[in-house]
Amino acid sequence: MRTAPSILDTPRLRLRMPEPGDGQAIFESYAGDPEVTRYVSWPTHRSVQDTDGFLALSALEWSRSPAGPYLICDRADGRVLGGTGLTFEASDRVVTGYVLARDAWGRGYATEALRAMVALARTLAIERLHAECHADHAASRRVLEKCGFTLAGIQSTIAQFPNLDPDLVTDVCAYVHTLVRTQ
Repeated sequence: MRTAPSILDTPRLRLRMPEPGDGQAIFESYAGDPEVTRYVSWPTHRSVQDTDGFLALSALEWSRSPAGPYLICDRADGRVLGGTGLTFEASDRVVTGYVLARDAWGRGYATEALRAMVALARTLAIERLHAECHADHAASRRVLEKCGFTLAGIQSTIAQFPNLDPDLVTDVCAYVHTLVRTQ
């Protein structure tokens, strides 16, 4: 399997591998915002040190896998807008997702970033790409469907979303995208 490039450009975005000095920008842009992180699968960062922990895990993931997390940056000014990437949970299970700062919502950035992840997955010869989202997160569901993901099922689970009530049973939508390889 090939290795993903450290930088991917789309018409408006630069997706790039996180760097050790990115902690403050990530924390301030999205990772420390409870509203932004409400429906993500990781806890809201309480400090830049939490974000630095994410950066260490990102470097480890990139060293062990063909790809890993990407920061979503504004191509015009380099500002951090959010995050995306590919996570290799197993040789046959690759997961993607996205998170955007509040001031980046509603501008089509999630769709643009996710389409870049789908294209990257094709070049890496990944046959199926997986994603999950909270059933109540209608905007995220629309983005997934716009990018060719189909709903594989809905399951009820506890603690999938650590920023919601930890005892709350929630519905999780599992999506899959079956990819056609490119040469």
